[in-house]
Amino acid sequence: MRIWIALLLIVTLSSPVQFFETANAETAQAPMFLLDVSKAVEGKVTLTMSGKNIVNVYGYEAVFSYDPDKLELLGAKSNMDGFSVSPIIKNNKITIAHTKIGSVAGDSGNMTIGTLTFKLKKHGETTVKWESMKVVTDQSKSTLTSVGKSVSMGKAFIDLVGHWAQADIELLASMGIIDGMDENHFVPEAKVTRAQFAAMISRALTLKATADPNPFTDVPADSWYAGVVSSAYTAGIIKGRTDSSFAPEQDVTREEMTVMLMRAGRYASAGTFEEQGSLGAVGGIGEIPFADAHSFSEWAIKDIQIAVREGIINGRSDNRFVPKSQASRAEAAVVIKRLLSKRSSGDTTGEIS
Repeated sequence: MRIWIALLLIVTLSSPVQFFETANAETAQAPMFLLDVSKAVEGKVTLTMSGKNIVNVYGYEAVFSYDPDKLELLGAKSNMDGFSVSPIIKNNKITIAHTKIGSVAGDSGNMTIGTLTFKLKKHGETTVKWESMKVVTDQSKSTLTSVGKSVSMGKAFIDLVGHWAQADIELLASMGIIDGMDENHFVPEAKVTRAQFAAMISRALTLKATADPNPFTDVPADSWYAGVVSSAYTAGIIKGRTDSSFAPEQDVTREEMTVMLMRAGRYASAGTFEEQGSLGAVGGIGEIPFADAHSFSEWAIKDIQIAVREGIINGRSDNRFVPKSQASRAEAAVVIKRLLSKRSSGDTTGEIS
């Protein structure tokens, strides 16, 4: 309201101006407002506001909705002559306003109205919507148009283009569950430590921080992972490789990852991911055999069988599960995404290859 009152005062106090109406005003086309987005450059994008069939626009107030967790407004610029009010940002809304000054005519025709520049704060896709456009068409009249135009943009990891896990990784990154190795690289084939995977699960399940002690002597109280290890241990999702050792900096194996996932699923939703019928003989997991099933650790057989049955994890190539192989960052992201999908809808997506 304050921004619009300021504009009206400027318009009212300006010198009188004659506005010319076309002879066939009653048949003129209604104004149309468009929103376009540039490609991201150095983590920034520019949105361009334009209009068609504009008639005598002397000033305007535009309102946009956006996600402030993913975008930061760096600036707004009008292509019209005159005076702009500083953008007002409140919750998830941005209001910008501009007015011409003095004894001048309003702008008409097809035109670029102005631009907004945003910094992409997080990876993944996000949307900006142009909600409304209020225009002053002479010194005492205004009209309000519900625009409803949206554009999508996203901050992507440059080493994921064409990668089989790209969609799942970018989704989890946008949710704050996983991070890149730096601003532009995810390094999908790098390995995941046990502490890193515990952190991913803790974020995915939004486990609350706990001050409860854990029994692991190799988890320093001042380490970055102390809190997530304690939370996951209290929830029963992780155990140590021994009674007193968690081995946080060692790479997590595919069978360890699978067992942690199934414990996480049971913690999140009671009654899910439970054993059904016989596990079958070692050499095949139930009705889903793997050529290397004989190499499964006994403590992991049940959870691997359940995870495969539920579509949470698959084998690698040549009908092999490779349980002792270290999990990659891409694999870790995909199985967590599948767990979350299963938990929310009973559906699974993606495929480890």
